[in-house]
Amino acid sequence: MAVVGRAIASLARRHGGRSLGVAAARTVTTSAVPASAQAANAQPTGEFAGAGFRHGDSHKARAPRRTQGAVEGTKVSLMFRIYDKPGALVDVLTIMANHGISLTRIESKPTKASDKLFDFQVDFEGTPEDPRLEPALKDLRAHTVVADLQEAVNVPWFPTRARDIDEFSAKTLDAGAELEADHPGFKDAEYRERRRMIVKNATTFRHGDTIPRVEYTAQEVETWGLVYSKLREYTDKYAVSAYKEIMPLMEEHCGYAEDNIPQAADISRFLHQATGFTLRPVSGLLSARDFLNALAFRVFFSTQYIRHHSRPLYTPEPDICHELMGHAPMFADPDFASFSHEIGLASLGASDEEIERLATCYWFSVEFGLCMEDGQRKAYGAGLLSSFGELEFACSPDRPAGGRDDFPKYKPWEPEVAAVQEYPITTYQPVYFVAESMQDAKERMRDYCEGLARPFGVRYEPYTSSVSVDRALVRMEPKREELEE
Repeated sequence: MAVVGRAIASLARRHGGRSLGVAAARTVTTSAVPASAQAANAQPTGEFAGAGFRHGDSHKARAPRRTQGAVEGTKVSLMFRIYDKPGALVDVLTIMANHGISLTRIESKPTKASDKLFDFQVDFEGTPEDPRLEPALKDLRAHTVVADLQEAVNVPWFPTRARDIDEFSAKTLDAGAELEADHPGFKDAEYRERRRMIVKNATTFRHGDTIPRVEYTAQEVETWGLVYSKLREYTDKYAVSAYKEIMPLMEEHCGYAEDNIPQAADISRFLHQATGFTLRPVSGLLSARDFLNALAFRVFFSTQYIRHHSRPLYTPEPDICHELMGHAPMFADPDFASFSHEIGLASLGASDEEIERLATCYWFSVEFGLCMEDGQRKAYGAGLLSSFGELEFACSPDRPAGGRDDFPKYKPWEPEVAAVQEYPITTYQPVYFVAESMQDAKERMRDYCEGLARPFGVRYEPYTSSVSVDRALVRMEPKREELEE
């Protein structure tokens, strides 16, 4: 493990000395400091790969039941309305400070009734039965137009701890052991039975377990080797530099080789040391919400079965070639890991419409993203890095490329545009989004996520693999989306 540590340190130096360890929490709410201290600065403010759309203790734990209709957390929300005049907000916040109330969140917006009135929503630690509330409200009502206790906000259910992922990891939209009639392995009884056996790893896996090792057959290793050697020829030309820097480390420390299929457990351990990400086995296609929610805890769902040997350069679904050659190496890159984490955090408690937009951003970035390096388009998306034909089609300046004579359309990476872009799922992409760099892609995605209209803030706690929210919530069971691959 010390050797792996030195390799990670070497990779960190190539990224400007940044630590590749578990990322520090990014606070998206106000600090819990006395309201009087906050007053001085307070102003009015106006379907997918990896089975689709995945830390650890040493013991299994039963996943908690999803609660519906019960208020969770220890946050209280207050709303008050004041006239826009000098000192008005300071007076109100001073009242709250005098009652020992420390805010965790403050938000404001003009009222529709008058541009001289502002509505404020503030949250603080406590319960509706808190003895400070009644006298605080009495004083607030004497200095404001209106002041009332707010009810907890209803949001779709989401996990608050990494172990909560156990609750939905087996609730796939299809089963990995089941095949469509047009699948190359549909009529191969031996292949189907092999898939069923491997899928059991995912159905019994719980947070904190070590990913079961799979003894791959000679035929499976041969299939892997054909894909591996073919892809290396193209990724050397068209992959981003981070991918090409990381792959030799994964060959050395995770067992990547033409004649060996690496084990997910070894890769997960390597990634966790690099960026805090881990892999988790999955039995089939997840909903977009569940898949993205797992990214918030730096967990990526990964299949362990491989495509049918009769067509080694084709797969109608994500398999280990796609997961381990396409996705896994990029999760060792700190910018890419943070990028994926941002999407995951934004998905927690998001509306169905926002989930659809985030999932589409994921498609055009984590799956099919490009960025500029030395004046050339390079791929960082796994859908490209695991498909030599489309990789050449997307990146080569010459034609024919990828068996095609035409060129795709390239657009600058703007998440708000990508979020509503239509896309096919069975052909090469007609449109690709190109970032100026991986850093640029991450920062633009962060800005987009921060602009989403979510009625609460989230903070990730890396040392406990959990998230905290800044107001009282009722996590309601979400609708299950249909998700096509």
